[in-house]
This record gives sequence, structure tokens and C-alpha cells, in this order.
Amino acid sequence: MARRALLVEDDVSIATVITAALEAEAFTVDRCDSIAGRDKLLGKGSYEVMLTDVVLTDGDGIETLGEVHRAYPEMPVIILSAQNTLDTAVRATDTGAFEYFPKPFDLDELVRAACQAADARGSSGPSGDEAGEGLPLIGRSQAMQDVYRMITRVLRNDLTVLILGESGTGKELVAEAIHELGSRRTGPFVAVNTAAIPRELIESELFGHEKGAFTGAVNRSIGKFEQANGGTLFLDEIGDMPPEAQTRLLRALQSGRIRRVGGREEIAIDVRIISATNRDLVPMISAGSFREDLYYRLNVVPIDLPPLRERKGDVEPLARHFLRQAAEEGLPARRLSKEAANLLEAQPWRGNVRELRNFVFRAALLSREEELDTAIVRQLLADRPTAEPTREASFDSALASWLTRGKPAPGALYHEALAAFEVPLFEHALLETGGNQLRAAQLLGINRNTLRKRLDDLQIDPERFSRRG
Repeated sequence: MARRALLVEDDVSIATVITAALEAEAFTVDRCDSIAGRDKLLGKGSYEVMLTDVVLTDGDGIETLGEVHRAYPEMPVIILSAQNTLDTAVRATDTGAFEYFPKPFDLDELVRAACQAADARGSSGPSGDEAGEGLPLIGRSQAMQDVYRMITRVLRNDLTVLILGESGTGKELVAEAIHELGSRRTGPFVAVNTAAIPRELIESELFGHEKGAFTGAVNRSIGKFEQANGGTLFLDEIGDMPPEAQTRLLRALQSGRIRRVGGREEIAIDVRIISATNRDLVPMISAGSFREDLYYRLNVVPIDLPPLRERKGDVEPLARHFLRQAAEEGLPARRLSKEAANLLEAQPWRGNVRELRNFVFRAALLSREEELDTAIVRQLLADRPTAEPTREASFDSALASWLTRGKPAPGALYHEALAAFEVPLFEHALLETGGNQLRAAQLLGINRNTLRKRLDDLQIDPERFSRRG
């Protein structure tokens, strides 16, 4: 028997394509292009699923969805939108949408969602307050739409999230967005960079310590877990956590209880864990430097944050946002010319969003004109420190840094060294061979295909090492 779907879409071509795809899956589809038309059709009969655009001929399709849910609580709603911002994604989720699809969308995926919604009629998400504006993430690229959709899926639950991405991509902003827009928003958000804490102090920082637990512990100290009780604990650079701290973290996640260093009492904790890393944890597991059981505890919902070079079209809105931010912080108010925006868009931004922000702030400070044009942008690009890797920056400095971080766990020297130096070792080989992967593989004594796979796994771009001129 045919299922009935209501499609509310003011773009005739999109509506025609969606209708044909749904009818191929045995749906009977009624169409309209307005809120008034939607309400009229809803009053005439029942539907297994409704698909609606946001911007309609007579208003915002999301604003009145609360009324629709109250009148037809069993009908799942799928929202389509060309307003591809985190704010729109959150509004869609907060109004109880079954699913949210930014345009352009995958038609097959949309049809599958419609079928699932019709089969699961009555199981649409919970409603909530409308999210405000000024959300921390900027970007309308397809890569960021995938991030927004993942964020909205974890707002109404406490699932553990692992944020993956290169340095400077905004992993802490994602964690803050999940906290501020989620059910724990009234609780504390506590962030800790595990790579910045000395090895011998990390357990005390996370779990606290009792007076006299070690030399210098003159008072009881509350750790990050207790500080975040009732809220969210964000563990940044989780891949740099030493093995002994990994063991205690795993125990805390499994039991929901902690024990301060030097203490006997177990303390119940209620925190949501969000962690982040710019490292590939899978080879670290193979190398023995990261616990496999902890990885699976942390990697319940992975969110892969794309580098800026993969976010086509996002550089200009980000740059304009940073110019407004710079003015709010007391720097001269500046505008961005379209030509300068195109020039910024063409840059690789190896430091990602963080590098772009710093560049824009510097340009706002140093420009003598109200509008940033190509002249000032070219000048500042030429003044940037070279991004070319050097032997000192890649291999020697990594060795010195690792040796001064502390002693590895007994019996783990080989595996920890392998995980610590694989990236700088490959970068050293590429630097020596000018980015030639065949020669680099020969230098390393490994197969070229093996090198290529590891470079891909470790997100190392061999083009960075190619010799110019």
C-alpha cells in the first residue's frame, strides 16, 4: 500500500525531482510551496512523513513547525534548507525534526531518510527552545554541513564524542557548541589540554589529589573531573596522554567514579566526555602507545573536522567574520574587497582557521585603508614566515621535545618512540628527496605503496616538500 508524503518546496525543479524519487519508492506525494498550502493539505488528510523547505513563499518553514508537531505529533518531519548554517541545523533539531538536509543534498540519502521516517512514524526527536544566533562555527561548505549534522545528532544525548582534525581547525569550538547547545548547557564546560600538562602531574590535574599525596601537595585539590561535574569535560590532544593516565581515565569512564591521587574515597561523577586529537590514534594502538579499549570508549561518535583547504568557499565568510571580531576587540574597522577575498581563498592555510584569523587581525591592524585590498594582502602574505618544513622543525626538534617530556612507561620505549617519530621521520625522508615518494620510500627501506598509505593515514601532504624553481 502506498505511503503518503507531503512535500513543501517552492523550487519547482527540486520539488519535481524529489517527487519522482519518492514515487519510485511507492509514495503518494502531495505538493505545495507555502505555509498556507501546507496547513490546508494537513487539514485534509494524514501523512506518513512531511518534507519541508525553510524559506517558503509566505514565511519561514521552521518557525511554525512547533504548531505542526502539536497538531500532528505522530508525523515525522524532514527539513531541507539552503540556509546552510549551524544555527539552521540546530533550529531544525530543536523543533523536533526527524532529519535535516542542507542543499544540495544526496537524493538517495534523502529518500532513504523519508522511508525510515515513514516506517518510524511517531519517533521524531524532542522539541526544545529555539537556538540563538552568534553560534561559534562559520561555514556553508558541504564539508561543514556534515559537521553541523553530526553536532545536531549529539545535542540531546550524552554520547561520548571524539573530534578529529588538524591543528587550528576549531576542535574546541565544536566541543563548546555541543555543550552550549545541548542538554548540559547549564553545567560547567571545562577544557584541558592533556599535551600541555607535565607527565607527572596529569593524573592530579584530572582527578585531583589529597593533602600530602606527593611532595608539594600541601592542600587537597579538586581535579578537572569534579570541576566539570554536571557539565562537559573536554580533553584536548588526547593522543598525547601518557599510558598510566589512560588507564585511570578508562576506569573512570567505565565506572562513572574517580579517586583523587592519594585518596581512598571513590567519588561519583556526572560528566559528558568530549575528546579531540590531531593525531591518528589507530597506528598508535598498533604501536602500543594508546589503549585500544580506551579508544573505543572515546570514539562512540566521531566528528571529523575538515581542514580549511577542503572547505571551498568558507574562507571569505570566515575572513569577514574575523574582521568584525577584530573591530569588536578594538582594532580598526575594515572591509574586505572581493579581489582580496579571492586571493585569501587561493591560499593553502596550513595553519587552518587559526592561521586565517591571525592573518586577518594583523591585516586589520596594519592596513592604512578602510578596505583591505590585494596590495595589503599580498604584502602580508609575502611577509609570512615560510611554511617550508625544515630538518630542525620536523625531526630534530621532535626528538628533543620527546626526550624532555618524560620517561616512557616500562617496556613501552620502542612503541612510544615509533608512534612519536613516524610523522617527523616520514617528513624528514620527504624533505631529503624533495617530495619524491619513490625515492623517499627507497630511503626509508619500505614499499612505495606502504609509504603512500601511511602518508594518507597520517595526513601528510608530499606536495609541501616538493622543491620549487
